Amino acid sequence: MTSIPHEPAVSGSSGSLADADVDLIAVPLFQDEPDSSESLRALDAGTAGALTRARARGELTGRIQELFFTDILTEGWSPARLLLIGAGPLSGLDRRLAEMLGGIAGMASRDRGLARLGFVARNELGTTTLVQASLEGALLGAFRDFRFKTAPAPSSPLLHVQLLLDDRPWSAEHDAAVARAEALAAGANLARELSNEPANLLTPQAFGERAATLVTSSRTSVEILDEEAIAREKMGLLLGVSQGSVEPARVIVMRYTPPGKVQGPTLALIGKGVTFDTGGISIKPADSMDRMKRDMAGGAAVIGAMAALDRLQPSSAVLGIVPAAENMPGGRAIRPGDVLTAANGTSVEVLNTDAEGRLILADALTLAQRLGATHLIDIATLTGACVIALGHHASALVGHPETWVEQVLHAAAAAGERVWPLPGDDSYNRQLDSETADVANIGGRPAGAITAGLFLKRFSGELPWAHLDIAGTAWWEEAEAWHPKGATGIGVRTLATLALSVGGDPTGPTTAEAL
Repeated sequence: MTSIPHEPAVSGSSGSLADADVDLIAVPLFQDEPDSSESLRALDAGTAGALTRARARGELTGRIQELFFTDILTEGWSPARLLLIGAGPLSGLDRRLAEMLGGIAGMASRDRGLARLGFVARNELGTTTLVQASLEGALLGAFRDFRFKTAPAPSSPLLHVQLLLDDRPWSAEHDAAVARAEALAAGANLARELSNEPANLLTPQAFGERAATLVTSSRTSVEILDEEAIAREKMGLLLGVSQGSVEPARVIVMRYTPPGKVQGPTLALIGKGVTFDTGGISIKPADSMDRMKRDMAGGAAVIGAMAALDRLQPSSAVLGIVPAAENMPGGRAIRPGDVLTAANGTSVEVLNTDAEGRLILADALTLAQRLGATHLIDIATLTGACVIALGHHASALVGHPETWVEQVLHAAAAAGERVWPLPGDDSYNRQLDSETADVANIGGRPAGAITAGLFLKRFSGELPWAHLDIAGTAWWEEAEAWHPKGATGIGVRTLATLALSVGGDPTGPTTAEAL
């Protein structure tokens, strides 16, 4: 089943709110602003005093995430409905809040089947940084995935989002912010659709075919390595993981080449693509194993990022590599205690077959270096230990050198995705010692997220390298007011923003602005 997520059209303008050609106009309301502000007075007039009455009853305070819907009945107004969204104090406005406010507006439109949304970027929301964040939020909040339901969709999709500036003119810089937001949100929604897909349909082979369909362009090529090609690359860790499944492994290699490329850095984005993870012989508990269809969310993020970069056109080359496999407990499956040989010649003792993601990523890191990468970042739903450490609110980061770690953190902050660095010094390496081989694939329960990252560091070839563990952030178990339940598409915006920064392209706000 090949599809591309629906993308609403986007436009932006300044001018009268009454003239906005939308079904719903969404307006952030700050907790400490006076009723006398010009836009609030105009909205109060448009709703025949509904705002004043709601204020008097205590229904409308501006508390964060407070929602107030009302009809617009005054003659001469084009919008039919108004949504006021509590934004808290104006002093708390930052990128994350702007994205949340846009997400609430997008979700509200989606849930009510409204085709045209107008979002009013009031006060400092009208800066280009926060316009971009608000629009990304709206497009992510409006995402819906009804592909596998036979009943008609409960509501029509959002077709158009109009950004309305409250107190400043629309500019070319706003146009650039909108273009960035559209590309990044589309890439994240693409990753969400891939991550939501059931594993019986998204096999490793189908994963590769989907990438070829979605990413191939005049600037970006896609090559799929089959098992013979994987064997020629001596990727023994990937072949070992996949050998218990009837579904053959694949490696998806995507190459973005900027027009007129000159000598410069080549960033490799590497994503774990385990399309279903039973744990292998070290089998997982049956409870919640259905969620293991999402174990390819890192690979989906790389595909989404490459699709976004094709639109954003960074000035440096980018590789996207996704090793794809199923981890199954078949008769040919690897066993605890087996020794595999990695593509770089390292022997690995497999103490736990459920620590398979780091095995296939290790071979992909070696392949990236063979293909000319100068900088590396991998992304994976890798460890439950990461969830224990950080919960579901931040992804974990391990990397070296410190300057590269800081660049990744800056990109994540600019993209609005929370990342938290973990220590990665060599004192943890002893946990990976093996009596039998060069290295063991697990280091025990203590510091499990760190030792998983340090296992991968051994295959980085001393290049600048970073590892993002998204085990706790790749999926929303429950819907929020600004985000539907399901895959999050986490990592797409960080990876794309990092690629722009490596090429010296504009990436958005400074770290201070983003935080």
